[in-house]
Order: sequence, then structure tokens, then C-alpha cells
Amino acid sequence: MPRAVYVLALGIFAMVTSEFVVAGLMPQMADGLNVTIPQIGYLITAFAVAMAAGGPFLTVAVMKLPSRTALMVLFAVFLAGNVLAATATGYSTMMAARIITGIASQAFFGVGISMCAQITRPEVRGRAMAVAMNGLMLGTLLGLPLSTLVGERFGWRAAFWTITGLTVIAAVTTLLGVPRIERAGDGGGFRQEAGVFRKPKLWLVLSTSTLIIGATFSAFSYFNPILTGLAGFSTGTVPLLLIAYGAATVVGNNVVGRFADRHTVPVLAVGLVLNTVFLAGFALLADLPAPAVVCMMGVGLVGVTMNPAMATRVQRTGNAGPLVNTVHSSFITLGIILGSSIGAVAIETWGLRAPLWLGATLALAGLTTVLPDLTRRAGTSPSRDLDDPVSG
Repeated sequence: MPRAVYVLALGIFAMVTSEFVVAGLMPQMADGLNVTIPQIGYLITAFAVAMAAGGPFLTVAVMKLPSRTALMVLFAVFLAGNVLAATATGYSTMMAARIITGIASQAFFGVGISMCAQITRPEVRGRAMAVAMNGLMLGTLLGLPLSTLVGERFGWRAAFWTITGLTVIAAVTTLLGVPRIERAGDGGGFRQEAGVFRKPKLWLVLSTSTLIIGATFSAFSYFNPILTGLAGFSTGTVPLLLIAYGAATVVGNNVVGRFADRHTVPVLAVGLVLNTVFLAGFALLADLPAPAVVCMMGVGLVGVTMNPAMATRVQRTGNAGPLVNTVHSSFITLGIILGSSIGAVAIETWGLRAPLWLGATLALAGLTTVLPDLTRRAGTSPSRDLDDPVSG
């Protein structure tokens, strides 16, 4: 595996840590900025919306640059946003900082995943993306608790300064450890990359990713109240359970990466079936501590861990360029927004089990979007996936 793939994972780790930091420091930030906790919650929403809506536009702006140069530009924008957050004296400044960092991180994911495809052989691209996506999993497992610890001990601004320092380290490592590639695209310009969006199948494939992530986050967003309110765990135990969940995502991500290249569609189908079972089981058994934890860990193994297979399928249907990968990341972010927001409404209407049932429904809907490919594959050699070959 090229060293550059591990370097890209470090950059993704820094950006995911920044994405999650607000969630762990809401009371401190509310006091520091003299606003309410719900207003701090809007900073999380703004980051996600900025990722989904703004990331593709910034990707287009850097597409003509060499890949490493594009990454450095995105690091600079992201760094500026984090410095602005660390020094923010008012809520509006903090909101602007979150929008800037959200846009930059989404574009970085797109360019970074595209670069993974450029520097690795086609038969190991899924594994390479799994290595890069470990930055995402470790951001959940380590980045969130570490940034929360720093913020609680030294103040919430210290958490943003820590992320700023991590970003500088990631940028320097990228400059030294990532090879120079002529351009951020995969050989074509904007028109060639944008042209693939005329394929109806690409939109179906993108919707699969939205449903997979929406299913997972409709549950993940509310693990804390579900575990305390239904399963009966203490508030002090929940962080340990979430760390265990994060560890499960790291394991699942690497397992999926091993099979994502040769068995893309079956991996997605099996993952969706298992996620449906785990989410439904969680809903049914949420008041029993042991089964609840088993089901939660199962969601960790087969939820967001589908990322390498999702990205491989998108690239084979469209291409491996940065615009396609960034738009795919936007559809993933859309899943987070939909899962968490609809889950909130469901809780208010039907109670704490509702987001788990919502997740099971979304996972089942996601399964219907892969069945056409699965059926088509069943009629051919089992050693081949029938997704379109990767462009470039």
C-alpha cells in the first residue's frame, strides 16, 4: 500500500475531528459565546449543510490544480476556518468558521479519495480507500473524546487550537509524503467529469450511500438517550460504549476494504441485510442491556463501514475523479442530515425506539437499490462485479 494513502488518512482524521468537536463541547461553547445550547447545535447542522452544498463547488475550483497542490490549498482554507473558530468572539464569527471548515473538509474528502484511486492499482483501490477512511473511523473513536478532553481541561478554544496544530502536521506530512500528480482530476476536465451525472444509474448508486448512512445515523445520533433511557446504562458508562462502537467501526471498515474490490455489490447487500437485522433487533430489545449492546456493536460493524464498497461502486459507475467523489460525499452527508433530523421528529412522535425502526426501514430501502445489480451479477461469473469499470 503506498505511504501516501496513510498520509491522506491523517488529513481526513484532522477534518473529522473538527467536524465532531462541537458535539463534545456544547455547554462550554454556549457559555463562551453567550448563546444557548440549541444555537450551538445549529453549528453542527451548518457544518453538515456546508459540506453537502458547498464542497462540490470548491472541488470544481481546485480541479485544474495538481492533486497535491489542490490538497494544500484545501488545507489552507480549512486551517483558516479553524483559526477563525479558535479566535471567534461572537456567534456569527463561529458560524462563518464552521461553514468554511465544512466546505473545505468535503472538498478534501473528494480530492483525497480520488487521489487514492490515482496512486493505487484498480484491484486494490477498495483496500486503499478503507485505509484512508480509517481517518474517519479514528476520528470517531479517538478524535472526538480527545478533543472533548482537551476542551474540558483547557477550554473549548484549546480544542480548536489543537485541531489547528494537527492540521499543520497533516499538511506538512502531505507535502513531504504525497507524490506530485499532474492534476486533481483523473484525466478529464470539468465537462467530462460532470457528464457522468447524466447516467441514471449513478443517481441510484448515490442514493444507496445516502440510505446506508441515513440508516446508521438515525440510530447513532441518539445512542446516548437510547442507552440511558431504555437500556438503563449510566451516563458514565455511555462514553465507554461509544468507544467500543468506534472500535467496531475500525474493524468493520478494514474487513469491508478487503472485499470491496472483487465483491462490491454482495458486500453492500450483506451489510444492508445485517444492518436491518441489527437495527430492528436493537429496537425490539433496547430495554435489555446485553442484547442492546450486541445490536449497537453490530451497527458499528456494518454501518458507516460500508464506505469503501460504496466509494468503489460509485467510481465504477461514474469515474474516480474528485468531483464525483465529492458529490458522493455530499450524498453521504445528506444521509447524516436526513437520518438525524427525521430521527428527532420520530422520537418526539413515537419515542426513543422510533429512530431505530427508522434506521431499519432506511436500510431495507437501501437494499432495494442494490438488488438490480445483485440480480444481474447472479447471472454471470461469481468472480466478477458487473459495475461499470473505473474510468481513468
